[in-house]
Amino acid sequence: MKRNEAVFLLLLTLAALFIHGYHPWVEDAEIYLPGVEKILHPQLFPFNTEFFQSHANLTLFPNLVAASVRVTHLPLDYAIFLWQLASIFLFLLACLKLSGKCSADPLAQWSGVTLIAALLTLPVAGTALYLMDQYINPRNLVASVAILSVIKMLDKKYLQAGLLLAVSALIHPLMSSFAISFCVLLQVMKTARLPSGLVLLSLLPFGISLAPASAAYHQAALSHTYECVTHWAWYEWLGGFAPLVFLWFYTRIARAKGSVNMELMCRTLIVYQLLFIAAALALDIPARFEALARLQPMRSLYLLYVLFLLLSGILLGEYVLKKHIWRWLLLFIPLCIGMFAAQCSLFPASPHIEWPWAASKNAWVQAFEWVRDNTPASAEFALDPFYLALPGEDENGFRVIAERGSMADAVKDSGVVTMFPDLADEWWEQVQATANWRNFRAQDFERLRERYHVTWVVLQQPGTAGLECPYRNATVVVCRLE
Repeated sequence: MKRNEAVFLLLLTLAALFIHGYHPWVEDAEIYLPGVEKILHPQLFPFNTEFFQSHANLTLFPNLVAASVRVTHLPLDYAIFLWQLASIFLFLLACLKLSGKCSADPLAQWSGVTLIAALLTLPVAGTALYLMDQYINPRNLVASVAILSVIKMLDKKYLQAGLLLAVSALIHPLMSSFAISFCVLLQVMKTARLPSGLVLLSLLPFGISLAPASAAYHQAALSHTYECVTHWAWYEWLGGFAPLVFLWFYTRIARAKGSVNMELMCRTLIVYQLLFIAAALALDIPARFEALARLQPMRSLYLLYVLFLLLSGILLGEYVLKKHIWRWLLLFIPLCIGMFAAQCSLFPASPHIEWPWAASKNAWVQAFEWVRDNTPASAEFALDPFYLALPGEDENGFRVIAERGSMADAVKDSGVVTMFPDLADEWWEQVQATANWRNFRAQDFERLRERYHVTWVVLQQPGTAGLECPYRNATVVVCRLE
């Protein structure tokens, strides 16, 4: 990589950070980062570890992050901030390298990468995914590896592609399976034929045995309708099919301008997504296949969106933007402002960028940090099972910030259950035990203490009479159960 390319990519990375924000403890960070904390401090989380260890045991992500903390001696919040910057940089670098396989025009290549950078937090239709999350997680790391594996397939460097795909599988098995499927299908499409055996081979990552769904699992699945395509809204289906129409036109454009790689990728993407749409319908329509929802075949759209947007940016650069600076500004300034505003509205009670050296202004995060600094590592907590969805909470995870064990919640832990059905009964029992949380009295908390060994609770103001509450702020109360 040339020096000027590295400098421009670094500037683009910083621009992407300022546009899309950084929120280290939100959403799936509650699933992935406690595994890192458990490695660094084994005494943490003596209770309910299965709700994050189930994911941690399938990936090297927590080991990699924990190792980086030990090697650099950086605090975890600084380390994961650097991981996030690195993941954005590597993703944009991989996109730049792939754009070079589709166009010889440097401006078109940078147009594709800039479009990706501007749309990092674009929702992928119906999948509850972004191109890249606002916090570090295994998906962010796998994204660049997946793009690099596609490049190696185009270059016919199959061994290197296989090694990259193996690395991605060690970091995020599910998301890597889509990259594996696409790379296999890419090779098949080079012959312009679709032998049935090889098409089936491209879907092999989904041929695993599954336990039948329980009633508790059904309750978890109801809160994750994005896994069931029959529950998708019309606009989600539009987002799933519209790129295929554009890709069909891109195929004709690529053929006309002699871009073999672009034409091959477009044709492969169309077949790839049609196969997964068929698979999603086949798995979703029969009720007896409900447990198959955890395979989430429509998350194939993630790779399709990345490649589709990159190709769109390349063609925009070649045929529309060219060397006209005013056209670049007219496209990207409103686009970046819109993405910035959308991200600010998603986390209204938190700073747009939560710098690792800055104190949080979010009342819930402040309470969770007090818990981390003022309660024993063995403390067990209970919270409103829907606390992550409360106004002003901004989906900040208790476990990951407080570094304390807690009873299962109904928002994020339900997603874990959809992937690991064996946890369903335990999860549902704990959620039901706290189901009437807003009407709890002292005797209800006593029941939780006796049954689940809960020693502390986190409540909304004004709290509950009869409890000793050593911490209060304008929104949250932390109370000890005697």
